[in-house]
Amino acid sequence: MPEAYEYVTHPLLRRRVRDIASGTEGELMAVVNENVSTTAIDRWVELAYIRGTNGREISTAIGNVEAAGR
Repeated sequence: MPEAYEYVTHPLLRRRVRDIASGTEGELMAVVNENVSTTAIDRWVELAYIRGTNGREISTAIGNVEAAGR
């Protein structure tokens, strides 16, 4: 059985970013190519994990991430 996820390098890792969908700002902790399928057909998406100032992490599509301060 193949892995359900794999880490992806990204130029904004460990930098301050903003999730445009929620407005959350924080540090980009990881980008993961993750199989989110609940069926026999694989569905892979790249998810960004952002740690907010409160210490809680959120996940969002990598397309929703931009450098903070733009």
